[in-house]
Amino acid sequence: MVRQLSLISLLLLCLGGHASAAVVLDSPVVNLTDFPMATFIDETETMAFEAVRSQAFTPSSNRVSLGTEARTTWSRIGLVNHSGQDLELFLHHPYAYHNRQVAFFLEDGDTLVERKVLDLDQASDSPLMYRGSAVYPFRLEAGQSRTLYVRSVSYSHQWFTLLLLDEDRSRRALIGSHIDIALLIGILLALIVYNFLLYLVSGMKENILYAFYLISGAVWIALSYGLLAQVFNVYGAGVFRLHLSLITMPIFLILFMMAIFETRRDYPTEHRCLQLMLLPLLADLVYGLFDIYGALKPASSLAALMMVVTVSVSISLYRKGNPLAKYFLIGHSCFLLFNGMAVLFYKGMIDFTYLASHGVGIGITLEALMLAFIIAYRIRILEDIKASQADLRLQALTDPLTRLYNRRHFFTEAGNLADIARQQKTPLSALIMDIDHFKAVNDSHGHAVGDRVLVELAQVLRSGSRSSDLIARFGGEEFVILLPNCGQEQAATVAENIRQAVADKAMDLDGGRQLHFTISLGVAELDLGAEESVNVMLNRADQALYQAKRAGRNQVRVYTGNGDVESYTGQQV
Repeated sequence: MVRQLSLISLLLLCLGGHASAAVVLDSPVVNLTDFPMATFIDETETMAFEAVRSQAFTPSSNRVSLGTEARTTWSRIGLVNHSGQDLELFLHHPYAYHNRQVAFFLEDGDTLVERKVLDLDQASDSPLMYRGSAVYPFRLEAGQSRTLYVRSVSYSHQWFTLLLLDEDRSRRALIGSHIDIALLIGILLALIVYNFLLYLVSGMKENILYAFYLISGAVWIALSYGLLAQVFNVYGAGVFRLHLSLITMPIFLILFMMAIFETRRDYPTEHRCLQLMLLPLLADLVYGLFDIYGALKPASSLAALMMVVTVSVSISLYRKGNPLAKYFLIGHSCFLLFNGMAVLFYKGMIDFTYLASHGVGIGITLEALMLAFIIAYRIRILEDIKASQADLRLQALTDPLTRLYNRRHFFTEAGNLADIARQQKTPLSALIMDIDHFKAVNDSHGHAVGDRVLVELAQVLRSGSRSSDLIARFGGEEFVILLPNCGQEQAATVAENIRQAVADKAMDLDGGRQLHFTISLGVAELDLGAEESVNVMLNRADQALYQAKRAGRNQVRVYTGNGDVESYTGQQV
């Protein structure tokens, strides 16, 4: 329980020169996560304890955010033990890992009882450091009043919280810390691996840029919220350089925007705006390689400027009809909301809260999830475009009525098949056919029935051919089949099978009527020795077709060479 100091205890503290609100402990169970204290900013950054204790402290809560101008801050906590028992207490500094130095001073009246200094560059083996948290143990006897001072020296932004716990609560706090951060990092790591795999498969640069953005965000979250300190037990100036990820993160985000929206090609004005934003970020990154502390001072202002530019660009793209822009705006709005809160927190303009102190990590994760959706949505758009293009290509290659290949595509593929036949010395044959008395069908039954006849014939040709055969409608009622690895005799047998299948087919018409139709076919084989073209072979097959029609139609004729055409005398198979 926390309450204002009793009158007697207040007088005792006043006599010691430390009049302020104090913490009264009236129970052996101590779990203080919210209590009054006071702070003093040492602008010289060199004042000794003896000089600081006489300074005017400002009342505050145990959670403070003081910005970049309070790099050396002293906290003072007055303690009175009214529990009736001696207390073993532990003061926790959970965010000590991002500091340069933390020191504890325990005072009894005007006497300095204990001084403990924790240098984060040498904290790995210190008994005061546990998984990123500085823990100062001390004893407070029954009825005793003492004052505890904490000096916190930051690298850039000064923010921290202090907790006062008994032994059992202290142990629980250390065991259960950073679970939330581990969850955020786990989400980002899964997205990183997924996008690296996508990049390896597709080679799309937005995947690799997004992965590097995620890596920067994951490093910054793990560093700033203590996961690196907890897992790897690393602290100090060397690790602090990883804060460069705070600068690389917006750089990769802007590069990702350029790639995903294809601004260089489609949106030159927005592209130039993003390029101009990159310049100060890259300059700050280069500066940070030599002076990380100096580079982080303008980082919050650059982040605010970057937010304005990226939002303006995404709104412009949305107004210009880019289908991805609205989703980017949703994700970026989450980033802006939480990061804007974090910027105000780091500058000391709003109070210490969980959302404020963890705003960047939450914002990064929410935006990362939306960017993952954008990538998936863009893949879907690209697949739809590819499918549409494939459909257009297919339409350009096929006859719209029968869905067979057209004359143009036939000759493109026929030339390739002829070249293969010559190289492999395998036979290649052609069938040419047309529908007998097709004009009469159209005149008697109408063009709709004529179209049905064409479709029915196309189905027969598909079912009567191999997958390697090339079938095309040449126009009107004329069809062609090219048969690779098929000699003249075998091709004639195929032709006869098709002729018979058509002759046996009956089409149902209105009124219970049926329509029968027949076809005539000509067959010829490519002369491999004469190096003749496909056109020559087709002309000879056409001569055979002409003879089939002159002979009465509904039959197969074969071109045998030297202008001779013979009737097919084989058997249907």
